[in-house]
Amino acid sequence: MKEGGLFPKVTARHLERIVCLYVRQSSLLQVVENTESTRRQYGLRERALALGWRPEQIVIVDSDQGQSGATADRVGFQNMVTEVSMGRVGLVMGLEVSRLARNSADWHRLLEICALSDTLILDEEGIYDPTHFNDRLLLGLKGTMSEAELHMIRMRLQGGIVTKAKP
Repeated sequence: MKEGGLFPKVTARHLERIVCLYVRQSSLLQVVENTESTRRQYGLRERALALGWRPEQIVIVDSDQGQSGATADRVGFQNMVTEVSMGRVGLVMGLEVSRLARNSADWHRLLEICALSDTLILDEEGIYDPTHFNDRLLLGLKGTMSEAELHMIRMRLQGGIVTKAKP
């Protein structure tokens, strides 16, 4: 697909590189019980094919299944970021921002590295170019909202624990 075609953000340079499809559920229980979410995440592969990537270019990064996006020991995520920083990735895919990162530091680091290496980001809602101001602004807001969502979940859980502990 050439620049300016049906998907103007996707250029020949992007299509020469691999796609990293990041698949993650936050807990092992979610992996077992939320099979529809897992299916939807793996289904993003079809979007990469529709955008012009070949099947052998799509790398599934699912080694972080059962780990929260808030943890620092996500080896799959770290390896993906390394590949992006080396200019080997044309597109990073995740069902939603919260699958990729639940803290601003990881998310904004990924955005910066994607911008520097000319790597696109795709979620269920669209395709974004972190070198474009409006796309980067929207991605930053999505990351902030994801982190706030995690904070609210923790607050609800903490409130439930405190309430349950009261005599």
